[in-house]
Amino acid sequence: MPLVNTKEMFKKAYEGHYAIGAFNVNNMEIIQGIADACAELNAPVILQVSSGARKYAKQSYLVHLVKAALEDHPNLEVALHLDHGDTFELCKDCIDGGFTSVMIDGSKYSLEENIALTKKVVDYAHAHKPYVTVEGEIGKLQGIEDDVNVSSEDSSYTNPAEVQKFVNETGVDSLAIAIGTSHGAFKFKPGTIPSLRFDILEEVEKRLPGFPIVLHGASSVIPEYVKIINDNGGNIADALGVSEPLLRKAASMAVCKINIDSDIRLALTAGIRQAMFKDPSLFDPRGYLKGARNNVYDLVKHKITDVLGCDNKASK
Repeated sequence: MPLVNTKEMFKKAYEGHYAIGAFNVNNMEIIQGIADACAELNAPVILQVSSGARKYAKQSYLVHLVKAALEDHPNLEVALHLDHGDTFELCKDCIDGGFTSVMIDGSKYSLEENIALTKKVVDYAHAHKPYVTVEGEIGKLQGIEDDVNVSSEDSSYTNPAEVQKFVNETGVDSLAIAIGTSHGAFKFKPGTIPSLRFDILEEVEKRLPGFPIVLHGASSVIPEYVKIINDNGGNIADALGVSEPLLRKAASMAVCKINIDSDIRLALTAGIRQAMFKDPSLFDPRGYLKGARNNVYDLVKHKITDVLGCDNKASK
């Protein structure tokens, strides 16, 4: 199956009350672990590339690694997505380079400036052959992840009163909103009980019936991997993420795409640290990356079946 955009994926997800996992990818082992898990569970998937990943691995390498995953799993339903594009030029480069979906994040601008920038990307993406889907964003998630760095003081929840205007005037295919998730592994202070503003999500759903909503910063910071890292020479103190039952509830509503990055990083790092701590003489990358890749595979299977609910939902 060739790469697809997210339009049909999201339509089915909305109607079926589940979400698609959008997993950030940076190297071969991450892509392999995700692809193997999704193929085994017949789950659609969005492989997304941040601007930081483009700088690290180069866009052409990542595009070809994703295409290699499709050669390995011909029936895999995959969209290749740009995560947090912040300029028209970046989005255009990804569209021209083979991406089937892009995000333009103009949330740092005023509503009118955000609309103008987003519409410019939408006009280019929708005129492209084949059609490329576009995700926009209203509201500011706090946290740090790659080039995204928003303090708690600068963060803001999405204003439901703005969503209709934004979607109508831009023509975006999906919308990322801020309801309490956060980028990075340190989303909440120790002792707090993480919660999400489902009232905002419900109001957005009323104003945009049938329209796919996206959650960023939705890693749960799996305690198992944090413990393995800390037990094997790491120092990740007070890492706390979004509880998975909250994410499952969001997936049963209007949320059709849930972004997962930090959990992938933690799973990979836990495997590497465990292998090298167990055998300090180990220097063969194949020796310490194999277990790390298996961790990614296990994590993605867990997310698909227990959080997203998208197993056996891939198009035939």
